[in-house]
Amino acid sequence: MHANTRFLFSILLILAWPGLLLAKPSLPSIFGDHMVLQQNHPNPVWGWADPGESIEVSIAGQNHRTKADGEGAWRVALAPISAGGPYTLTILGKQEVTFSDVLVGEVWICSGQSNMAWTVTRSDDAGLEIQSAKFPQVRIISVPQVGTQQPQNDFEGNWERVTPESIAEFSAVGYFFGRRLHQTLEVPIGLIDNAWGGSAAEAWIRRDVLQSDGRFDELMAKWEEIEANYHPEAGQVGFQEALRAWNQGGRQGPRPRNPRNPLTGNQRPANIFNGVLHPTIGYGIRGAIWYQGESNASRAHQYRDLFPLMIQHWRDLWNQGDFPFYYVQLADFRDEKPEPGDSDWAELREAQTMVMDKLDKVGQAVIIDIGEGRDIHPRNKQMVANRLARWALANDYGIDIHHRSPTYQSMERQGNTITLTFDHVGQGLYSFDTAEPRGFAIAGEDRHFAWAQAKLVGENKVEVWNDGISHPVAVRYAWADNPVCNLFSRDGLPVTPFRTDDWPGITVGKRFR
Repeated sequence: MHANTRFLFSILLILAWPGLLLAKPSLPSIFGDHMVLQQNHPNPVWGWADPGESIEVSIAGQNHRTKADGEGAWRVALAPISAGGPYTLTILGKQEVTFSDVLVGEVWICSGQSNMAWTVTRSDDAGLEIQSAKFPQVRIISVPQVGTQQPQNDFEGNWERVTPESIAEFSAVGYFFGRRLHQTLEVPIGLIDNAWGGSAAEAWIRRDVLQSDGRFDELMAKWEEIEANYHPEAGQVGFQEALRAWNQGGRQGPRPRNPRNPLTGNQRPANIFNGVLHPTIGYGIRGAIWYQGESNASRAHQYRDLFPLMIQHWRDLWNQGDFPFYYVQLADFRDEKPEPGDSDWAELREAQTMVMDKLDKVGQAVIIDIGEGRDIHPRNKQMVANRLARWALANDYGIDIHHRSPTYQSMERQGNTITLTFDHVGQGLYSFDTAEPRGFAIAGEDRHFAWAQAKLVGENKVEVWNDGISHPVAVRYAWADNPVCNLFSRDGLPVTPFRTDDWPGITVGKRFR
């Protein structure tokens, strides 16, 4: 080719595809049009460019300069900005990237399993909630479900304003929580939904953290065995045989389910941490709300250690101190039992309550009164969100509102009666629907529990007894999968389920599934 012809061809190529020489800086999808940045916080902004490329980040009159490292990664920290906007965030490298309609306000992670993932369209008053969802200063983004052992740096997603069209398939608890904050604080709200139905807590924790801890060796060994021996072909063979038998048998009963790959699922340690959480770690947030535990109920005793480990793990990686972490205690579920007994769900609730004494800036929303016996997914997500919002409004935003459910404090025995004292009773205890408190069981030294009679004594005390037990030693309240219980504070918060004994439960020693 003649020299002049080659030169002309090169010019035309550059004009047609300027990106060949001037690649734009790129950022993960957590940054985008309509996003919300955390107010009064040094928000990190990061992305990728050519190695050594100069980057300038500008917003609200501030400019920050850096250079991409040898791998092309770059990061700056914005100076704190007060609530407001809209702003334009500009990233200037060899080319310019701009994000418009950026607001500054309060940002919360909405995480957990299916009860957090449960959408507005499947909740109480869905039609009314969707049609009234007109909050342009509340912004939402969802992280897709990707299970992997390889840390992901990005995901497919976009920030959206809350409208009837955008909110229908978003987390109901997340939206109702964010809406309540927005209406109270009158600042923009950003909600990041990364919940995954059926997920186990260990899937949200980095693998090396679990391996080095020492308390989860059996759990990790079981997964190593699964990883070494899983053969998807064998699973498909078994599925096809079961499906053929089902068809030949007249299709009686439920259709056999296609086998799931446990290696890419929501139970494998670190899978969700890598595929879902990792791309957002470090984004400026106020805190997190969490609704999970159902998948760990059979190992409730282990959850005493696993859950607080997960919370601290997230806090360490976010590198912004002990950010608030508010979570939902498991609701009532399954059949009511005629007699007191053991319950793995009760033990999981106890494990959740114990976190309150292990970590700072955590809070538990008790919902023992709004579950559904035949559905693990209560539809009343508004009440769940309200109880989470109480914690945030009181602890983080200085709103004077009763937010903590009454909790057991101490007991005193006199004859055949045990007097229980409660803390955090607000305006005092009361029994809903009947004059007598229900849900108490009492036991003697034989550790056999029987239903107890109970009587309110003052604002924060309850007397409990059973005429057939002369020397009681322990009391339990709402200790069942689906307890019949009716004790509240007069502020409308149910008493936290509890037991006064520390006798071994049915989940002690259970370390895997």
